[in-house]
Amino acid sequence: MIHHLSIAARDPKHAAGVLAEIMGGKSVPFPPNPGSFFALQLDEHGSGVEVYPAGTELEPGGEVGGSFVKRGPTDFQSTHFALSVKTDAATVKKIAKETGWQCFDCNRGPFHVIEVWVENHIMVEVLPPEYAAEYLAFTDRNKVIAAMERAGTSSARHARQQAAE
Repeated sequence: MIHHLSIAARDPKHAAGVLAEIMGGKSVPFPPNPGSFFALQLDEHGSGVEVYPAGTELEPGGEVGGSFVKRGPTDFQSTHFALSVKTDAATVKKIAKETGWQCFDCNRGPFHVIEVWVENHIMVEVLPPEYAAEYLAFTDRNKVIAAMERAGTSSARHARQQAAE
């Protein structure tokens, strides 16, 4: 189980606040890295997203733990995550639209996700309850290996890469 993860955003307070709203939780400052905020889902798993200032990297720090190092911001990242929420799909889309973030209802084949692009820069796959049920059915530990072996490639999701080749 992943209890929390971190992303970087140009406006960490705002990004964490919107993620907390989508989760039905609360955003609070994250003192270990000044300027950062923690979007807490306030569920039984301690789920949350730490949002650092854009350009923040973690580097090994030995026995004292990883160090926060500031670099320049980047445009896009391959890092993304799926986030199950109690919020319904229409509300997730409304919150994203009101915030000015791109939001797409996507069919991944065996399950659906709502891609919410934090600051139009970082993808979060939001799973409202009915989407989470599809995802959990697909990732059932007794079926997931065979399901992944049968899964196809989405040519549409590789269009830019193919065009560049």
